Amino acid sequence: MPPLSSDWHLPAGFPLPIAGANIQSQEKFELGRKLFYDKRLSLNETQSCADCHQQRFAFSDGRARAIGSTGQEHSRNAMTLTNVAYNTTYTWDNVRVRSLEQQALVPMFNEHPIELGLKGHEKEIESRFRGDIASFREAFPGERHPVSIRNIAKALAAFERALISGRSPYDRLVYGGDENALKPAAWRGMQLFFSQRAACSSCHRGFNFSGDVKYVGGREQTPSLVNNGVTNGRFRIPTLRNVALTAPYMHDGSIDTLEQVIERYSDARRLSLTADEKTDLVAFLEALTDIEFVTDQRFSAPR
Repeated sequence: MPPLSSDWHLPAGFPLPIAGANIQSQEKFELGRKLFYDKRLSLNETQSCADCHQQRFAFSDGRARAIGSTGQEHSRNAMTLTNVAYNTTYTWDNVRVRSLEQQALVPMFNEHPIELGLKGHEKEIESRFRGDIASFREAFPGERHPVSIRNIAKALAAFERALISGRSPYDRLVYGGDENALKPAAWRGMQLFFSQRAACSSCHRGFNFSGDVKYVGGREQTPSLVNNGVTNGRFRIPTLRNVALTAPYMHDGSIDTLEQVIERYSDARRLSLTADEKTDLVAFLEALTDIEFVTDQRFSAPR
């Protein structure tokens, strides 16, 4: 695979990510990659971004609920960073976080619960990275004081924006024309997924199999979330890409397997799916796994 650059090297059929004023560069990406795996970015130096977003789990963490640097358990499941560049909002339920640069600040300064625990310690954290000033100058040329929380967030965003996954068996079929990419069960599951009967694609839409934040409560109530004790609020519809690697599921990690997720939605929406149809849907969801993405050395910890 060619090295990452501002040319992106996008998979077939994928649109160009929007970086806004934070222009993508190889130097910024490389700095963000280092910072993503650097435990100095937590106040007690015990945790990095990568602890909650592990590549082998498609940049989620395999836990029902995330654990912060002080050991506090979150109320939310750590979301995958797969194709996060294409989100219009970030986090499970905060529609005001609309960029990766904004989102990078959330775990740094969140106090309820504490994640990285940086609030009130900004100068101390910046001082830890002054020895890396050469990398900051390469990433942010022309700036007099490039080592800053603002630029740390921008570099992290540049790394995360490049976490693009689009080489699953499904992609090889749809964008590559490989008619043998899907096994028969996955093929049947794909047809059911996009059918009006199952209507999975009414929420998980487009090339990224995701959707906007959806109101939970009142007329637009989502039974699967209400059954988990949530009666009011907004939760985003996450991407299904690499979903076989991101268990457990739902905003609170309350469902352990894809089979149980299918069962829940089948019952809640009274779909009357047969056992074979449920198996086929799971096979299709597994065909959204991009092995190249979770083994790509560009995204792993620097050596």
